[in-house]
Amino acid sequence: MMDERALSRLRWHSRRGMWELDMMLMPFFDNRFTQLDGASQQDYERLIAFEDQDLFGWLMRREPVADPSLQSIANQIIEYARYRDEVNVRPV
Repeated sequence: MMDERALSRLRWHSRRGMWELDMMLMPFFDNRFTQLDGASQQDYERLIAFEDQDLFGWLMRREPVADPSLQSIANQIIEYARYRDEVNVRPV
Protein backbone atom coordinates (compact mmCIF):
# COMPACT_ATOMS: atom_id res chain seq x y z
CA MET A 1 0.00 0.00 0.00
CA MET A 2 1.27 3.46 -0.91
CA ASP A 3 1.57 6.23 1.61
CA GLU A 4 -0.06 9.63 1.05
CA ARG A 5 3.15 11.20 -0.20
CA ALA A 6 3.61 8.51 -2.87
CA LEU A 7 -0.05 8.82 -3.89
CA SER A 8 0.29 12.60 -4.20
CA ARG A 9 3.40 12.22 -6.33
CA LEU A 10 1.71 9.68 -8.57
CA ARG A 11 -1.39 11.85 -8.89
CA TRP A 12 0.82 14.75 -9.94
CA HIS A 13 2.48 12.56 -12.59
CA SER A 14 -0.96 11.53 -13.85
CA ARG A 15 -1.53 15.13 -14.95
CA ARG A 16 -0.41 15.43 -18.52
CA GLY A 17 0.15 18.10 -21.14
CA MET A 18 -2.77 16.85 -23.21
CA TRP A 19 -6.36 17.52 -22.21
CA GLU A 20 -7.52 14.17 -23.63
CA LEU A 21 -5.08 12.29 -21.41
CA ASP A 22 -6.04 14.32 -18.35
CA MET A 23 -9.68 13.45 -19.00
CA MET A 24 -8.82 9.75 -18.93
CA LEU A 25 -6.04 9.47 -16.38
CA MET A 26 -7.16 11.84 -13.63
CA PRO A 27 -10.66 10.37 -13.09
CA PHE A 28 -9.22 6.86 -13.25
CA PHE A 29 -6.55 7.70 -10.72
CA ASP A 30 -8.94 9.55 -8.40
CA ASN A 31 -11.66 6.90 -8.47
CA ARG A 32 -10.00 3.56 -9.18
CA PHE A 33 -6.29 3.58 -8.40
CA THR A 34 -6.54 2.69 -4.71
CA GLN A 35 -8.85 -0.23 -5.59
CA LEU A 36 -6.22 -1.82 -7.85
CA ASP A 37 -4.04 -4.65 -6.60
CA GLY A 38 -0.35 -3.94 -6.07
CA ALA A 39 0.75 -5.33 -9.45
CA SER A 40 -1.80 -3.19 -11.31
CA GLN A 41 -0.72 -0.11 -9.35
CA GLN A 42 2.86 -0.77 -10.42
CA ASP A 43 1.72 -1.22 -14.02
CA TYR A 44 -0.09 2.13 -13.85
CA GLU A 45 3.04 3.80 -12.56
CA ARG A 46 5.10 2.23 -15.35
CA LEU A 47 2.51 3.22 -17.96
CA ILE A 48 2.44 6.89 -17.05
CA ALA A 49 6.22 7.08 -17.27
CA PHE A 50 5.84 7.03 -21.06
CA GLU A 51 5.59 10.17 -23.17
CA ASP A 52 2.22 11.81 -23.83
CA GLN A 53 2.27 10.97 -27.53
CA ASP A 54 2.75 7.28 -26.75
CA LEU A 55 -0.01 7.29 -24.14
CA PHE A 56 -2.34 9.12 -26.49
CA GLY A 57 -1.88 6.53 -29.22
CA TRP A 58 -2.41 3.65 -26.82
CA LEU A 59 -5.35 5.05 -24.86
CA MET A 60 -7.11 6.20 -28.05
CA ARG A 61 -6.53 2.67 -29.40
CA ARG A 62 -4.64 3.96 -32.40
CA GLU A 63 -1.77 1.56 -31.74
CA PRO A 64 -0.97 -1.31 -29.38
CA VAL A 65 0.83 -0.63 -26.12
CA ALA A 66 4.60 -0.96 -26.65
CA ASP A 67 4.95 -3.21 -23.60
CA PRO A 68 2.28 -5.94 -23.80
CA SER A 69 2.38 -6.38 -20.02
CA LEU A 70 0.84 -2.89 -19.73
CA GLN A 71 -2.09 -3.62 -22.05
CA SER A 72 -4.30 -4.71 -19.15
CA ILE A 73 -3.96 -1.44 -17.22
CA ALA A 74 -4.41 0.54 -20.44
CA ASN A 75 -7.63 -1.40 -21.10
CA GLN A 76 -8.85 -0.67 -17.57
CA ILE A 77 -8.29 3.06 -18.09
CA ILE A 78 -10.06 2.99 -21.46
CA GLU A 79 -13.01 1.02 -20.08
CA TYR A 80 -13.35 3.30 -17.08
CA ALA A 81 -13.41 6.37 -19.34
CA ARG A 82 -16.00 4.74 -21.60
CA TYR A 83 -18.16 3.71 -18.64
CA ARG A 84 -17.90 7.18 -17.11
CA ASP A 85 -18.91 8.79 -20.40
CA GLU A 86 -21.89 6.44 -20.83
CA VAL A 87 -23.12 7.15 -17.31
CA ASN A 88 -22.76 10.91 -17.78
CA VAL A 89 -24.58 11.08 -21.11
CA ARG A 90 -27.99 12.62 -20.62
CA PRO A 91 -30.78 12.50 -23.15
CA VAL A 92 -31.76 15.84 -24.64
